[in-house]
Amino acid sequence: MLKPGDPAPDFTQLSHEGKPVSLAELRGRKVLIWFFPEAGSPACSTEAKSFQEHRPYFDQCNVALLGASFDPLEENAAFARKLSLDFPLLSDTSRSLALAYGACQDPRARYPERISVLIDEQGRVMRVYDRVDPRDHAARVLADLLDA
Repeated sequence: MLKPGDPAPDFTQLSHEGKPVSLAELRGRKVLIWFFPEAGSPACSTEAKSFQEHRPYFDQCNVALLGASFDPLEENAAFARKLSLDFPLLSDTSRSLALAYGACQDPRARYPERISVLIDEQGRVMRVYDRVDPRDHAARVLADLLDA
C-alpha cells in the first residue's frame, strides 16, 4: 500500500472518451484517483454524483479528478453520460493501475477496492483513503485539502 510521501506510480490509461491520460501530463496539479467497483452500481453512482457536484471546489483547489474502474470504455462512457460527468473515467481493464495503487492485490480481481489516492503537484502521494464512504467521500477529501 502506498504511503504519504511515496512517489505516485506513473501511468497512462485510456479515459472513457478513448483519450490517453497520464500522471506525468498532470504535473503541477494535485490529482485524486478514486477507484470504484462498477460503473452504474448505486454506491458508485452516489460517489460519482458527489464528485461532480463538488467539482467546482476541486477546480478551485487545483485538483484533477480521475475515476478508475475495471469497466471497459463503453461502460464507463455510458456511466459518464448518464450522470453528466465531466472528468475522466479510466478503464483499467488490465488491472495495472489498481495493482500499482493498491486497489487490488490480484490481477484476476473482479473489482477494485473502493480507495482513493491524493497526489501532490510533484507526483508524491499526499494521502491514501482506504476506508471510503461513497456518500461523503468527496466532501472529506475537500475538507482535508482545506486543512492542508
